[in-house]
Amino acid sequence: MSTVKITPSAASLSTTIKHLASIQRPRLPNTIFTNSFAKFRAPRRAFTVSMAASVDTPLEVCVKQSITTPNKLGDCPFTQRVLLTLEEKHLPYDMKFVDLSNKPDWFLKISPEGKVPLIKLDEKWVPDSDVITQALEEKFPEPPLTTPPEKASVGSKIFPKFVAFVKSKDPSDGTEKALLDELTAFNDYLKENGPFINGNEVSAADLSLGPKLYHLEIALGYYRNWSVPDSFSWVKSYMKSIFSRESFINTRALKEDVIEGWRPKVMAFMSNNMYVQYPPKAGFVSLHAVVQVLGIVNVQFYWVEILLLQAFDLMIHVIGIT
Repeated sequence: MSTVKITPSAASLSTTIKHLASIQRPRLPNTIFTNSFAKFRAPRRAFTVSMAASVDTPLEVCVKQSITTPNKLGDCPFTQRVLLTLEEKHLPYDMKFVDLSNKPDWFLKISPEGKVPLIKLDEKWVPDSDVITQALEEKFPEPPLTTPPEKASVGSKIFPKFVAFVKSKDPSDGTEKALLDELTAFNDYLKENGPFINGNEVSAADLSLGPKLYHLEIALGYYRNWSVPDSFSWVKSYMKSIFSRESFINTRALKEDVIEGWRPKVMAFMSNNMYVQYPPKAGFVSLHAVVQVLGIVNVQFYWVEILLLQAFDLMIHVIGIT
């Protein structure tokens, strides 16, 4: 295996973790430290590997590094989609953690746009989860994960509706309803065609949607105190089935990483719109700054800021301060 060795610094560390998903190796200690690389052996998993999916050298995959815990996978749903595909096809792989807040030079050389996921196939670095998963399906066709074209887009509108809702500054702006409409359609589809998108077997569409629903569950639960309604029983059962798969457990991000990953997106949107809707008046800039700081600590203070600014705006009009 060709491995790029980077000398870690205090600000940037790339760690390679060897994840052996399907091949038997001689017995080794559970943890081996070699210079700046920590290599971990994955637990043995009992399954049959087809000849078509058998590879001798683990595939190299560049992934987002956790921002909360060293040497852990970060919170990118598109990266998890690729890792899920590798897991479901029982392909061994090496994860190369990349600090996306301080991208190392070696990573920018192979990924000029600085994006993950990135996988090395036939000595070439391939970007984009759509391209990667298609390439894996063609190169390693067993077990097949292809979703029929007429079903490939099922549930695909849920994620953008979730993003709009989690960033929403107005609870009555229709973003929640838009999400509920998509979940209703998906629930009805699963009721007639489930338990998975392509029937009884997991397919590529599930491996794409699953990580996004995982983010939806965590982010909306934390930032909106919102969860998928119990009336969507087929959706909830679907999520439970996907989230409990061994492949998903092996590749999911920490809950803390999902929360922190969405924090700047949620807070930036709220703060920007706050200034547009409620520009601070003269003499009250310091108050706005204080509640902005509180908002960084907990997004729930956003609504406190709205109420305070509305109250002060009313007082300003009453006493005639401009």
